[in-house]
Amino acid sequence: MSRERDERKAELLRQVQQQRLDLSADRNLWLERTARYDHGWLTLVGLRRYVAVGSGLMAIWSVRNPRFITRWAKRGFGVWSTWRVVRNYLPRR
Repeated sequence: MSRERDERKAELLRQVQQQRLDLSADRNLWLERTARYDHGWLTLVGLRRYVAVGSGLMAIWSVRNPRFITRWAKRGFGVWSTWRVVRNYLPRR
């Protein structure tokens, strides 16, 4: 009984070791494939401080020049609407 138990234990330990090796290899592959997204995310997080300062400056400017912001908001909405129309007419892949 003890011998069977030891053999079973050794087999399970081999399986665990193989699974650990597989996970390590898959982890490295995962990190390679997602490196581009991670880099982009870190860039966005790094820009957070500048976005905060820029939005504050835009808020001050919009109080002083409301027509300028309104005009650009209308243009932005027009470009966005045009893009949606064009995208809906393009064939799906």
